[in-house]
Amino acid sequence: MADTTFTKKSLALATPEAVMAGPSAADVGTTFVRKPKMAGSRSRKRDIPEGLWCKCPKCSAMVFDKELDENLKVCPQCQYHFPIRARERIHSLVETCTFEEMDADLTSVDVLHFTGVASYASKLEDYQKSTGQKDAVLTGIGTIGTHRTALGVMDFSFLGGSMGSVVGEKITRLIEAATAKGLPLIIVSTSGGARMYEGMFSLMQMAKTSAALAYHARRHLAYLSVLTHPTTAGVMASYACLGDLIIAEPGAMIGFAGPRVIKDTTQAELPPGFQTAEFLLDHGLIDAIVPRKELKQRLAGYLDFLTGAPKRAAAAG
Repeated sequence: MADTTFTKKSLALATPEAVMAGPSAADVGTTFVRKPKMAGSRSRKRDIPEGLWCKCPKCSAMVFDKELDENLKVCPQCQYHFPIRARERIHSLVETCTFEEMDADLTSVDVLHFTGVASYASKLEDYQKSTGQKDAVLTGIGTIGTHRTALGVMDFSFLGGSMGSVVGEKITRLIEAATAKGLPLIIVSTSGGARMYEGMFSLMQMAKTSAALAYHARRHLAYLSVLTHPTTAGVMASYACLGDLIIAEPGAMIGFAGPRVIKDTTQAELPPGFQTAEFLLDHGLIDAIVPRKELKQRLAGYLDFLTGAPKRAAAAG
């Protein structure tokens, strides 16, 4: 009986203590904080392969890369004009297999032995590998519509389309070839200005190209200047603004100095849309804004007008 009574008493005392104490801190940590991982769970987020889609910086729409290429790098939603490489633009303008490149082997030289974070020679080598081009402009002769035309196209992806000795020399040779052969001339510009790595040599290209255009004008030959985003500084201050017709793409930034520099210098509040193609058209500084998809047709029409092609055809008929 003693044993039985002791056992019951012990059980009676132990049960209320266990109930009042509740779960221990260790039990709580084990049960409620450390959640077991589900072995077969996976995130629902799907990985999108790179190089298939592109986000428009203007309307934020996701555009399929193939669709963007077929649309000449123009957003189908808001008509934002993406940057386009020089060879792509040439192919979009000239008739198939009519472009003959000139001076393809001209390469810039580090005459001043420029040194900084990286040497000029190493930068040239890097950009030549990444772009597959010798420098920031491609020149040659091709056919636009029915017109054999001297064509130069700058490429912003090569050192910001900066104008160094090679860019100035290739454009000057293109102008002189057009003058000698009696051809109309078209230059598509995009540039951040003169190439600082070449110092005064780059600034001398402004005078050289402008002088060549003066001889071209004396022959009464047409010159069309096409301004794309961005066209600034020394390029805009020389051959880019000397066209018989000056055309721009929608939304292109065009000017000499940047808005911040102008504002700090003049201490004046700049008007909205300052230095855009639309602002310059409203103020008479350019002649037309032409969307990229219409550019080839419009250039052919302008060349017809400036060269008198319809009149000659009518006279011959």
